[in-house]
Amino acid sequence: MKTADRSEEAARQLDISSALLALAVLCDSAIEHYRGSFHNKAMYAPLVTSAAAVCAGLLSPSSRPESRPLSSSRPQPSSSKAHTAVQLLTAGVGCAGLAFHFYNVFKRPGKLSWLNLFYAAPIGAPAALVLSGLMSRSASQVRNCERAAPTATTTSTLGRRIAGVTAVGLLGTVGEAALFHFRGAYQNPAMVLPVTLPPVGGILLGSAALSPKTRWYSLTRWWLRLTAFLGIAGVGFHTYGVARCMGGWRNWAQNVLNGPPLPAPPSFTALAIAGLAALTLIEAANDE
Repeated sequence: MKTADRSEEAARQLDISSALLALAVLCDSAIEHYRGSFHNKAMYAPLVTSAAAVCAGLLSPSSRPESRPLSSSRPQPSSSKAHTAVQLLTAGVGCAGLAFHFYNVFKRPGKLSWLNLFYAAPIGAPAALVLSGLMSRSASQVRNCERAAPTATTTSTLGRRIAGVTAVGLLGTVGEAALFHFRGAYQNPAMVLPVTLPPVGGILLGSAALSPKTRWYSLTRWWLRLTAFLGIAGVGFHTYGVARCMGGWRNWAQNVLNGPPLPAPPSFTALAIAGLAALTLIEAANDE
């Protein structure tokens, strides 16, 4: 596969990752903020922003030559001003959400305690929105880099940067899963999987970020694909968890609010896809 094709594949994977992360935030914040009765009007912000980020990820422009206007001989920017604005807004609202959620934790009696971490505003949701904005921006940077006739060094640097951010995101998501599965007392043995499998993928991806000449690419790809599947399977487990609540899905209006969060597991899938995109860029640079 040509380097240009690899770059476009990586950019599209990053767009998908961004859209999936934003969709998870949209569904999760809709549920959690509805449970909080939207008592603060700022609680509508992540819904609007994540919906825009989903659209931006799915409708992102392609860098392929056949997609560019024939009437113009000048290189076309990979993202419009509106697209760039959505990327910056997504990351900005995510950062603001982190501040609000930390404030929610520390304003409660006991401040940074296990009880408040269990039941106060979750830190992971706004962090996922920040990652969504970063992945979308990274997709645009990959396309801009391709149009500028990139060297192996610039492609490798960009891939390593994305790999590092994704590895940190994976480990943060693992921490969030560990916290809430600990709250659930790991009553189902499968609850151990999200805190054992993804960390290995994060470490392997971090190794690729630190040393682009690593020989662990095949294992890293395989592990990231396993992590992506785990995210999909997690939705099934959480669906079963809702069904086990009193009244099951017949009482969905209450059990979806209080049962295991359905939108949480796909974050693993989204980050695994971003990790695969980073490996594609690093390998493309190594092959030049």
